[in-house]
Amino acid sequence: MYYPEPIAKLIDAFSKLPGIGNKTAARLAFHALRMKEEEVVDFAKALVNVKRNLTYCSVCCNITDVDPCRLCQDKHRDQSVICVVQEPKDVIAMERTKEFQGLYHVLNGAISPMEGIGPDEIRIAELLRRLTDEKVKELILATNPNIEGEATAMYLSKLVKPFGLKVTRIAHGLPVGGDLEYADEVTLSKALEGRRELL
Repeated sequence: MYYPEPIAKLIDAFSKLPGIGNKTAARLAFHALRMKEEEVVDFAKALVNVKRNLTYCSVCCNITDVDPCRLCQDKHRDQSVICVVQEPKDVIAMERTKEFQGLYHVLNGAISPMEGIGPDEIRIAELLRRLTDEKVKELILATNPNIEGEATAMYLSKLVKPFGLKVTRIAHGLPVGGDLEYADEVTLSKALEGRRELL
């Protein structure tokens, strides 16, 4: 289909975003065309500001606009527990629960030999530096429940053993409201492994 060059370039730009196919990219491009100019300028500024004004926290490696990040600066958080996650968006998901009050460490990836990502390509060295602090007593491995996440968790658990920390893994299993008949075998086996006694 023929589009004028500016629209074609915008569609191409949107289609490079994850989860955006050509139809959605075209819909977004035509929506931008209908927006007021100041809205488009604000949108463009927001994109540029994300690239220019965000950095990685020197402590936890999460994205931040101040260093160290606000979570690392919060003295009310439990300094003895670090929850290790793969991506900054995982911190947001954990914080939404309002259950975890410790600190975080963001790996910014997972070990994936198929994609050429080894331990040196993610933020493991920074984590090990943090573990020399005698305040840390527990490491919670909250990597994704897929092959890469499991490999990363196993690697980390072996790597940190000499530190003498309690190393735990978040439970995996059935989502609340899910039906057993729709769960796959791996999910069911993880749910059985993570079972706990009812009081």
